[in-house]
Formats: sequence, C-alpha cells, structure tokens
Amino acid sequence: MIFLFLSFLFISFPFLSHSLNQEGLYLLYVKNSLSDPDNALSSWNPRDPTPCHWFGITCDPTTYTVTALDLSNSNLAGPFPSILCRLPSLSFISFFNDSINSSLPADISSCQSLTHLDLSQNLFTGVLPASLADLPELKYLDLTANNFSGDIPESFGRFQKLEVISLVYNLLDGTIPAFLGNISTLKMLNLSYNPFIPGRIPPEVGNLTNLEILWLTECNLVGEIPDSLGRLNKLTDLDLALNNLVGRIPSSVSELASVVQIELYNNSLTGELPRGFSNLANLRLLDASMNQLTGNIPDELTRLPLESLNLYENRFEGTVPASIADSPNLYELRLFGNRLNGELPGNLGKNSPLRWLDVSNNQFTGQIPASLCEKGELEELLMIYNEFSGEIPESLSKCQSLSRVRLGSNRLSGEVPAGFWGLPRVNLLELVDNSFSGPIAKTIANAGNLSLLIISRNEFNGSIPEEIGFLQNLSQFYGANNRFSGSLPETIVNLSDLGILDLHGNHLTGELPSGIESWKKLNELNLGNNSFSGKIPEGIGRLSVLNYLDLSSNQFSGKIPTEFQNLKLNQLNLSNNRFSGELPPFFNKGIYKNSFLGNPGLCGGFTGSCNGRYEDRDGGYIWLLRFIFVLAAVILVVGVVWFYFKYRSFKKARALDKSKWTLMSFHKLGFSEHEILDCLDEDNVIGSGSSGKVYKVVLSNGEAVAVKKLWGGVKKGNAKEDLEKGQVQTKDDGFQAEVETLGKIRHKNIVKLWCCCTTRDCKLLVYEYMPNGSLGDLLHSSKGGLLDWPTRYKIIMDAAEGLSYLHHDCVPPIVHRDVKSNNILLDGDFGARVADFGVAKVFDAAEKGPKSMSVIAGSCGYIAPEYAYTLRVNEKSDIYSFGVVLLELVTGRLPVDPEFGEKDLVKWVCTTLDQKGVDHVLDPKLDSCFKEEICKVLNIGLLCTSPLPINRPSMRRAVKMLQEVGTASQPKAAKKDGKLAPYCYEDASGQGSVA
Repeated sequence: MIFLFLSFLFISFPFLSHSLNQEGLYLLYVKNSLSDPDNALSSWNPRDPTPCHWFGITCDPTTYTVTALDLSNSNLAGPFPSILCRLPSLSFISFFNDSINSSLPADISSCQSLTHLDLSQNLFTGVLPASLADLPELKYLDLTANNFSGDIPESFGRFQKLEVISLVYNLLDGTIPAFLGNISTLKMLNLSYNPFIPGRIPPEVGNLTNLEILWLTECNLVGEIPDSLGRLNKLTDLDLALNNLVGRIPSSVSELASVVQIELYNNSLTGELPRGFSNLANLRLLDASMNQLTGNIPDELTRLPLESLNLYENRFEGTVPASIADSPNLYELRLFGNRLNGELPGNLGKNSPLRWLDVSNNQFTGQIPASLCEKGELEELLMIYNEFSGEIPESLSKCQSLSRVRLGSNRLSGEVPAGFWGLPRVNLLELVDNSFSGPIAKTIANAGNLSLLIISRNEFNGSIPEEIGFLQNLSQFYGANNRFSGSLPETIVNLSDLGILDLHGNHLTGELPSGIESWKKLNELNLGNNSFSGKIPEGIGRLSVLNYLDLSSNQFSGKIPTEFQNLKLNQLNLSNNRFSGELPPFFNKGIYKNSFLGNPGLCGGFTGSCNGRYEDRDGGYIWLLRFIFVLAAVILVVGVVWFYFKYRSFKKARALDKSKWTLMSFHKLGFSEHEILDCLDEDNVIGSGSSGKVYKVVLSNGEAVAVKKLWGGVKKGNAKEDLEKGQVQTKDDGFQAEVETLGKIRHKNIVKLWCCCTTRDCKLLVYEYMPNGSLGDLLHSSKGGLLDWPTRYKIIMDAAEGLSYLHHDCVPPIVHRDVKSNNILLDGDFGARVADFGVAKVFDAAEKGPKSMSVIAGSCGYIAPEYAYTLRVNEKSDIYSFGVVLLELVTGRLPVDPEFGEKDLVKWVCTTLDQKGVDHVLDPKLDSCFKEEICKVLNIGLLCTSPLPINRPSMRRAVKMLQEVGTASQPKAAKKDGKLAPYCYEDASGQGSVA
C-alpha cells in the first residue's frame, strides 16, 4: 500500500524525485491517511525539499532529519500512522488531544529512537500493546484519557529507561501489577481513574526508589497501605485518595523525606495519625479528610510549614495545640466536623498569613482570637456550631480581606463592631442563633458586595437603617426573631436582587413602603408576628416569582387586593389581622382554608356569607333559619354536582380500562384527579416522547397544569435509537425516580410536581405549567430572537441554582443524569426550572466516588466522556452537561450538528477558539455590548466541560463564578495572538465547607 502510494506521487508529481526527500514522502503518506477537517497540515507542501519547515515538524539542524512530530490539538482523526517509525531519528511523537481512533499497533516497537510518546486524550481502543516495552530509549509514555482496556501487559516490567507512565482515565480492568516495581528508572507512576478490579497496592512499588510522583487516585484499591512506600525517599507527591483503603496510616510515611503533599482523603483509614511528621520538613499539604481517624492531632504536625491542613470529617477529639499558631507558613486551617474542644490558640494568625479558617461543627469554647487577621489576609472565617462566647473582636472590623463570615450557632453576645457591618468584600455574613444585641450600624452601607445577611434569632434592636437599601447585591435578608422596631425604611424597595426577606417575630410597625413591585426576584416574604398596619400594597400582587407569603399576626386592614389572584403561591398566611370585605373568589379553595383565620371582618368563601351578617343582635333566630336554609341548598347543590362528576368520572374510568385511579399529592391541591382525566384528549397534547405524551390541562379555576402520561414499556420502533442515546428507561423506573425525587424537594428553580395519578397500566404526573416551553425548543427555533443576553443569563443562573440545590442542599444529594436544554423549562417571565427527573439517582452519603450504572442515561452531546466510557456517574457528570448548556446559550448552536462533522459542540468550540478566535464562536444574534460578560460565561462553560472530572468545578462553585460575571473583581480575559485564553480560577474543585 505504501509502495503504491509513493509510486502514485512520483507519477503525479515528477518533480518530487528532484525535490522532497524520502522522509517528506513518508510524512505525505501520514497526511493522506489522516482526516484533517481543519487543514492543520495545509503547510505540508510536496514542493519543499525537506519537511523541516512544515507545521509540527522539528529537524536536526545539521542533518535535516526529522527528530520530532508534534500535532497536538490539531483535530486529526484516523488510525495511528505506523509509517512514522521509518523516520530513523524520530524521538518525539505527540498527538495530544486529537481524535486518533484505532488500536495502537504492535509494530510501534520499530520506532527504535523514540524517547517521548504522548497519545493522551484521543479515542484509542483495544489492549495496551506489549511491544511498547521493546522501545529501548522510551522515557515518557502518556496514554491518558483513551479507551484502552484489559490488563497492563506483563512486558511493561521490562522498560529499560522509562521515567514517566500515565494511564489515567482509561478502561483498564485488571489489577495494578507487582511487576511495575521492576521499572527502576520510573519517576512518575499515574494510574488514576481506571475501573480496576479490587486489589491491594503492590508492596513492590516500594522498589521504585527514583519515584517522585505516585498517583493511584480512584483505582478501587483495598487493604492497607504497605509499609514499603516509606522507602520512596525521592517521592514528592503521594495521592491515594478515593479508594477503599483500610487500617492505619503506616508509620513509614514519616520517612518520606522529600514529600510535599500527601492526599489520603475518601478512604476508610482508622487509628491515629502516626508520629514522626517532624521529619517531613518539605510537607506543605496533608489531606486525610473523610476517613475514620481518631485521636489527637500530633503536636509536631502543627509546627510544620504547612500551607494546607485538611483533616475534616474524621473523629478527632481533644484540643488544638497552641503550637499550631507558631507555624509561620500556615494559611489554611480546616478542622471542621470533628470533636475538638477547648479554646483556639490566642495568637492564631499572629505569626502566619492565615487566609482560610474553618473550625465548624466542633465543641470549641472561649473567645474568638483577636489575632486571626493580624496579617490582613483572612478571607473565610467559618466557626458555626460551636460554643464560642464573648464579643466579636474589634480587630476583625478592620479585616478588609474578609469575604465569607459564618459565626452562627454559638454563644456570642454583645454589640457587633460598627466596622464589621461594613466590610467591603464580605459576600456572606451569618450571625444566626447567638445573643448579639444593639442595632445594625449605618456603616453597613459600605458592604457593597454583601449578598446574604443572616442574623436571625438574636437580640438585635433598634430600627433597620435606611442604608440597607444601598446594598444592590443583597439577595437574602434573614432577620427573624430579634427585637427590631420602627418601620421598614423606604429605601428597602431599591433592593432589586432581593429574593428572600424574612423579618418575622420582631416589633416592626407602620405601613409597608410603596414600590414593592420592584422586587422582581422576590421568592419569599415573611413579615409575620410584627405590628405592621395599614393596607397591603397592591404591588405585592405583581411579584411574579413570589412563592411564599406570610403577613400573619399583624394589624393590616382593608380589603385583600384582587391582584393577589395573580400570585402562584405554595404558602399563604394572612391570618390574625384586621382585613374586611369580601374574599376574592380565587381564594375559595381548600388549600387556603386556614390562610385567613382571625379576620372577623372578612366574608365570603370559608369565612361565611357576606349577606348573612346582621348588626341587629335580635335577628339571631332569623339568621339561624337562613343559615340552615342556605346550608341545605348548598348540600343539595353539592350533592347534585358530586353525583354528576362521580358519574362522569365513572364513565371516564370505564373508558380507561375500568381501572381505579389513585391520587398521591405533594402539595395542597385545588383540583381532583377527575378534572385532570376529563381533559386528556388529543387536542390538548403539547409534546410527546418515548415514554408517553404531555398534555396541557386548563382547570376550572382558570389555572393550567402540564400532565405527563406514561404508558408501559419503551416506545416501539425507537428502541435502538434510545439505546444508543442511553435513554432506555422503563415506565416504572422513570415514574418511580420522578416521584421519589420531585415529591420530596422544594426549590424555586426545580419544576413543581403537584401530584401523581396511577392505575394498573397508566400513570400520570401533574406538573406546574410552563408557558414558554423548554429552553432547547425556544433557543433553536425561529423564536430564538426572544432570548437576548440578559434573559439567557437569568436562565443560566436559575438552572445553576437548581442544580446546586440538588447536589449540595439535598440530603442525600441527587444527580439528575439528563441535564440538557430541553429539560430546562421556562415560565411566563423566562424563569427557569430544571425538569424531567426520570433517570435521576439519589446518592447515599456513605457512598464514595462515582456510582456504577447498568446503562447510560442522558442525551447525545451532553454525556460526560467518563460516564460514556465507564458507566460510572457522580455530580461531575451533571456539571459537564450543564457546561454544554452554557455553550449552547453562548453559541446558539445545537450540542450535535452535521456541520461539526464527527465533533460535538464542546470540541467545535475548542477548535474554533484555537484557530479562528472568539468572534467565530459567539451567537451573532447577541448584542456585542455584552461581549465581555458572554466571554466570561463561555470560559465557565469550558471549565465545566473539562475532559477530566477533577478539573470541573462543583455546582456551588459554578454558581459563585456565574454570580461574579460582570463584577469589577472579575479578572480580565487574557489574550494571545488575538485569541481568547481561558480564565484561571483558584479552587476550581470547589472543595471547602458547606456554604
């Protein structure tokens, strides 16, 4: 074949015999054998005398022989070109991040000069060729993120000069072999994230005395850590995290004289931390979190120049040694979730640039050390759920670097220093469940970054200052159960981002300020148990996303505004006020039966007839007769209506296979199953899928709901297609997952499941109706122009907060497994709800690492690569899918498109950014004035779709990054050669304590 190709070249281009040398001809064959949709090899010109100036080619400057081939990030596809081994001086080959999609041929062993082979992030399949070990000069072998399977060949123990081997993120399913301990030259061994069968760490690894990096993260390791690892004197990085290791941490670990970081988190290690850490003079990071360790923290550990000490979620007991404060390099101290007691060292932070302190969920007592921000670098101060007492130190009111403060659930008291209220960078200030007193200082006007103010259940007093209205970023204000008095400041209506205002249980008076309708994002308003008076502002009825309203136990008067009928409330409580007049008909429902108690002036509905009330006390007898007559008439009418609907539902039930319907509700309902069943005809169908149809049902009260009707089995005719998409889901499985998930959770950005109705062979799910349909349908239709950038950004934030709730606030956490634009529904104001939980999975807190599935769930273009390869899923899979949605909104393109060829949207964006720049990626329908903000969201989308799950942020971190978009603190985009470079975010893993 090669001979025929070369003959063809000489016949077609006779000048080649006098120009291009033999090595160039071999490389032209390589070009011809590969698919090159981006013309990366366009510079490979057959008229050149040598290939030395071609893209990706490096030659020896003296002999002009090819020594290196680097075609990284070129989007090349096809089989691995073995002809490269005919280049006698070729020592370097890299096809990093391409789409080479064959097995690795055994004849690669003929590349006898090869020292560096990088084939990472491709689509290789099959077993690892045993002949790789026959490359006598090979020093670097990187096969990360491919589809290699089977065992590691026994021949790998014969490598002569190999220094680096990385097999991360493949499908290797044997055990980690002992013969790897024979590669005495090895400096880096990385086998992380492979589905090995359960096995021990081979003690022979201790023979690799030149080893500097040992990464065996998530390799299904069991048993104990072998003592032999203590012989690795040159080891700088030891990572055995996310396995099932048991037993004690061996004392030999203290003999790793060169080690810089040790990561043992997410195992089942027991016993105490070993003594001898004072020998580890270079140790900067020790993470033994999420194990079952016991005992005290060794005093010698606290004297090391640690940069990060993570020991949370263990069973440590005792006190924190005072010597921990003597460490000059300590900038992160996280000890939360233990049983530590006593006082914190009084000079903690005095001698070190302390940046993060988290001692939450312990039994600490005493005062907060005044020296915590001595160096002026403290950013996070997390001390919730302890028994700290005394006042907040005055010194902390000068700590301008603070961004998160959580001091809740302690025994702190006294007035909060005035400067503490106005710290300019604080985003979260939580003082809940203490005994603080005094007013909110006017200096709070300086807290321009404050988003969450949580000060409930204290003894704060005085009036709420007008300066509270200057906090344009404030989204949640919890100030319940204090002693605040006076009226709400007029400026409070300026808080356009306010989502929750909870001030119940205070002594607030006066009328509510006008202009409340400016709270467009308000989801919860609770002003109960105060002394407010006057009429309720009609503007409350125009708050389209309001979900919870409690104005009970006040002195409000006048009529109930008819605008309240526009609200979509889960909870309404207007009881124990002085309302009068007729109750709007909309509220004459069972779900509002207790919402108006204690308002003697109200009439109509559940409160009694307005015409039946007389001032004349002698008319009681007449009133009683009329009441009896009216009651009898009502009973008669109700009886007739009941009989009519009963008969109608009986006929409907007979039509539906004569099965009995069972109703299970998850909210208070204003309708019955019969009202739903009557409307299930073809004229009301608004969508259909493999599992059934979706109907729009308009109820008798004028409200609309969406009804998903599920039939048994998989839709016929599409089984193969559904299997390829990973969407094969039985009716019972999907129904059960949907009910178990949505029936328990409550969030404004999760679609509301009103109820479900079931018979033997048919099941109905009744949801809130979303008039704007799905994001995918709207974005990719002719109506996509309705989605300007502000609207898309609002949708992004809503969806992100919904997913963050599932991952971080649900106990146990929930993984959606089918995040896509078609499963993000839009209400009338383009507020987004995450929907379709038919394949969602609940993860037990005790489970460690990804959970294995029996079949892929999800949709083409959204499925995370590691999920597709390994069938192992965790929240990182959802984050990848959410990243694809971000790219959809930024580019306006489908996740898969024939225009992309064999690529999906993620690869298309990366390639286009690299070769053409950002302007060729962004949706042309978006206004260019938002370009900077759009680019920031684009970078977040790329971060969420990182090929390696460990590099993707948590959803909580993604929400925080999205919230920071457009703010002055956001770093500017770096540019190189006119192309946008991705941002670099610290702590992209999102690790840390629960916010």
